[in-house]
Order: sequence, then C-alpha cells, then structure tokens
Amino acid sequence: MPNFITKRWHGAHMVFAMCFSLILIALVAIYRWEYAMVALVVFFLLAYALVRAEQEFRKDFIHYVQTLSQRVKGANQAALDGLPIGILLYDRENHVAWHNPFIKGMTARESLVGLPVSDLFPALSEGESPEKMDVDDRVFEVIHQAEERLYFFRDVTRLERLRTQYEREQTVIGFLHMDNFDEAGTGLDDQERTLLLTNVNAAVTRWAQEHDISLRRFDTDKFFMVMKRGTLERLKRNRFDILDVVRDMTRRNQIPITLSIGVASIGADMVERTHAAEAALDIALARGGDQAALQEGERVVFFGGKTNAVEKRTRVRARVISYALSNLIKDSEQVMIMGHDQPDMDALGSAIGVLKAVELANREGYIVLGESNPSIDGLVKAMEEDEVIRERILSPERALQQADAHTLLILVDTHKPSMTIEPKLVEKSERVVVIDHHRRGEEFVRDPVLVYLEPYASSTCELVTELLQYQEGRLNMDKLETTALLAGIVVDTKSFAFRSGSRTFEAASFLRRHGADLAMVQSLLQEDLDRFVKRAEIVKNTEVVYDKMAIAVGEETEIYDQLVIAQAADTLLNMRGVGASFVIGKREDGKVAISARSQGELNVQVIMEELGGGGHLTHAATQFEGISLGEARKRLLDVLKQKEEGGDDE
Repeated sequence: MPNFITKRWHGAHMVFAMCFSLILIALVAIYRWEYAMVALVVFFLLAYALVRAEQEFRKDFIHYVQTLSQRVKGANQAALDGLPIGILLYDRENHVAWHNPFIKGMTARESLVGLPVSDLFPALSEGESPEKMDVDDRVFEVIHQAEERLYFFRDVTRLERLRTQYEREQTVIGFLHMDNFDEAGTGLDDQERTLLLTNVNAAVTRWAQEHDISLRRFDTDKFFMVMKRGTLERLKRNRFDILDVVRDMTRRNQIPITLSIGVASIGADMVERTHAAEAALDIALARGGDQAALQEGERVVFFGGKTNAVEKRTRVRARVISYALSNLIKDSEQVMIMGHDQPDMDALGSAIGVLKAVELANREGYIVLGESNPSIDGLVKAMEEDEVIRERILSPERALQQADAHTLLILVDTHKPSMTIEPKLVEKSERVVVIDHHRRGEEFVRDPVLVYLEPYASSTCELVTELLQYQEGRLNMDKLETTALLAGIVVDTKSFAFRSGSRTFEAASFLRRHGADLAMVQSLLQEDLDRFVKRAEIVKNTEVVYDKMAIAVGEETEIYDQLVIAQAADTLLNMRGVGASFVIGKREDGKVAISARSQGELNVQVIMEELGGGGHLTHAATQFEGISLGEARKRLLDVLKQKEEGGDDE
C-alpha cells in the first residue's frame, strides 16, 4: 500500500494523540487511580478498534484496487477489440507479431500472426511506407512507427470518396479554336464550304454533348467551354479524340480545319482559371495548332499535334514586327543578342543578322557567345577574321557585367531561358525580345517586350532575313552576313529538303542577290574525317523498335559533339523503313544528349518534351545530366512504350 495512504492511520498525528492520552491517564492516576484504570481500559479498547479499522481498510482498499485493475484491463482489451483503428506489430523479419481484431477485418484470413506483412498488404513492402493504401474497395491511412515496428491503420474510404467526388465536380474552363476557319474551303463553292463548316460544327457540338460539356460560341471560330473535372479526366484518357475526328473529316481539303484547345484546371477562382485557359490556348496556337494544351499544376500537358501547321505567316506581320523591333533598338543604349547553349549555324547566323539590324539603327550591338563547337567552328573563325564583327563578340561573363537597365536583350532560335548561353543574363534584363521558329514550350521568357515566334518558318535565319528587308534605310550587307544567314537556312532545312516553303526560297533568293556565297556555305558546313567516322560508329549500334523507330547509342567512354549526334539521327532517317530516329551520345560538357528525327508520322517534339526537351514535329532534342547512356535509353524506351500503348501522340 502506498505510504501516503498508510500515514493517514499511523502518522505522527496518531502517535501524538496516543501519547497525549497516556499522559492524561497518568495525571488522572495521581488523584483517582480508579478513574485512571477505567481510562486505561478505554485507551486499549480504542487502540484495538483503530488497529482493526486499519486492517479492514487495508483489506477493502486492496480488494478495490485489484477489482479496479481488472476492470481497467478489461476496458483496455475491449477498447483494443472495438477500436476503429487497426494496430499491427511486426518483428525484425517483418512478420506479424500481434494485431488487434480490426486488422483481421481488413483481410479475409483467419490466422495472421507469423505471416509476412508484405504478403498481407503488398503496398507495405519492406522499406516503403505509403501514406495511404487500397485494400479491396476500401482506402486506409497508414501511420508507421519504425522504431516500435508498429503500423496504425485508419479507414478513410468515405473521406476519399468525398474528396474524389469533390475533385470530379470541380469546374474546369476551356477555349476551343478552329484553326484555318477563314481559309477553309479554298477551292470549294459556297454550298460545299457551308456543308464543310456545318459538319465540323456538328461534330464539335456532338462531342460536347457526349462528354457533358457546356459549349458556347463567342466568335466565328471560337468556343467557350465549361466542364467538370471528371469530364476532363475522360478527355485525357481519350487524348482529346475530337482533334482526330475533325482532322480526318477535313483531311482531303486543300486547307484542312484543325482544332486548338486550351484548358485550365488551376486557379483560386473562376477569373484565374479563365486567364489560365486563355494562356493555354495561346500556347497551343503558338505551337502550330492541331493540339490541346492542358494547364494542370505547374506544368502544361499537350495532346495531339500530329500534323504540321498550315502556314499563316504574312509579310504584313513581318513588316509590323520589323518596325517594332527597330523602335525598341533605337530606344536602347546597347543591344545584346544571344542564342541557345551549344549554338548551331541557325542560332549564330540569325544573331549576325540581328546585329546588322542594330547597326542600321545606329546603336551598339553585341553577340553573346561562349565556347565554340564543331558545328560553328568555321563560322566563328570567319567572324574572328572580320574586324567589325570581331569587336562585337562578348563572353557570357563580360555580357553580365556590361548589361544594365537600358540594355535590350534579343534571344534568337530559342524561347527557353534555361537553354540560353547565359540564363542569368535573361533574369537580369528588364527588356527581352524573342525571335524563334520552334513550337512554344511550357517554359517561356517572363514578360517579353516583343515576341516573333513562327513555328511555320524553316529557321530563325529565315525570319531574320525577312525582318531585315523591312528595316529603315538602305540595306548593304557584306558576304559574311548574307552567307551566315543562308548557311543557317541550309542547315535547318537539310539543304531545302525539309520544312521548306515558298518564303524559305524567297529568303534564300534575297540573300543570294545580296552576295551570299554558296561555295563559302559549303566550306562552312564541311566536316572532318574523324567526325564522319564517329557518326558511322554511332549508326553501327542501331536497333529498330516497334518496326519503325531506330535507336542508336554511342559508346559510354566516347565523347561526341552535338552536331555528330544530330547528323547521325539524320542519317538513320534516310534508311528504308525508318519512320523516326533517336541517337543518344555523351557530349563534352558531360551531358547526355538525344537527337530525334521523324518523317512526320510520329511527333518527336512531344516525346522530347516528355524527357525535358523540345523542338519541332519532325526534329527535336533533349539533354540529361548525371545519368548514363543506358539510363537515357531506358527513359526513351519508356516514353516510346507509353506512346505506342496509348495509340496517340500527346
């Protein structure tokens, strides 16, 4: 029994009382001994009664405590048995050591002790502890205390169903745009054109009704869409099949009608979601149309994009952009021109062309250029021999120091800050102009003052050539400037074999009239024997997957420049039966590069975007850091497998 309870009976106060009583009895005995005897008898009787009372109290208290302990144990057991939480103890070998009845209710087995935890619940494989797991048609929250080798499970099925229902009923905003609506029906009479547009409208309306989408036209070629999140999930599973329906319906027309769709499921309110959907539609249009752009989370997911876009670029737009660019240059104290990392002939050639535009505006212009590479060695050497251009080349470090608030930065052949020669320069510059011919990707320059992004163009050199034609003042270009621009066009069009439109030949003709030297172009594009041998070695290690895709991987210990990797992909594409080619090699900077080429049936741009890169429908690329060639090949094969099993190009 605890001391604090015992002291209630025989503590110092009881000893004092008994002693005081004896003293009183002794005093009484002095005067009347007979009274003292009576008092002494009473004293002993009282002492006896107190001892008996203490003994009875001890007995009753111990019995009460024992009974209470049994009740507490019973209550604990009843609580464990009826607790709506599963408790599972496991041993060092990850076998079940003990569990409460709730765990047995989670499984269909009678005896669980001694069984491996991973056999009972595969989601709880050794070393992994998910926050939630599915068991049959129920969902359980998992709390793992590894130090105690203990699992707690809580049934959150109802909560998950409510969350799923809430997410499925969230409002999603979208915009649908009919590409080439005004140009559609070229070559058709009025009746045929009306029938074509009616059929397209009917297909879109039928698709909206089937998927429970509220569709309202607010312009001749634009629709506003409102749907639930559950509908969006179905559209994602179907990969926005309306794109294929409309494309197939108008494929035989001289100018087919395609759809561009922008959808957003993010935003704190309806206004933000509407703005996000508009931005997604702008991205889809900037990428050439015939695709859906879904703004979801922090990234944009693309569906479709199977065909090359119909060219809409006009000379009026080129003239307007040229005038705006000229004004921006004149309002700047200095202009810096920068291309992408590991620049090619198109990036450097267009930079030289823009430098000419800066010269025409009587402003100081500089080309930001880092280390050279084999693809531009010839042009860089020619620039260093030119007294005027040599003084206009800045290193990235020097450019960062020299740039100020009055500097205009012009990006050529890229619109992604992370892929530029010096991303810090993009962050530092308050005014940025983008001139590019690649389809717009998820990453883009923040708040550019002017954007001339034309995915219909063959190259950035073609765009810059057209802009130069509308610059103020008399245009006098020397041989190096015109030849550099022409070399960029030749490289990106593979000597006018791919992506060459009428405007491409017009730009080449303009450059030729102004002194472009074809022989010099040929010399700039010459390669040495070692690079030819390296390219042949890569091509030798080729395997064909899915009967139409060629994948070549370089040697793990060999270093390749970007041009060799790209040329190897071009070589494979010329092989009979190859519809797409992918070449993987390690570059000098330690990155693993993949160059992708396609005949047009497969959209290699979206494949490279899945891997963090980008490009065009027929040629694209990406780079990795810190992985091996084998790992890069595995990632590529995973994406290709996903595309093939999905049956569509995202």
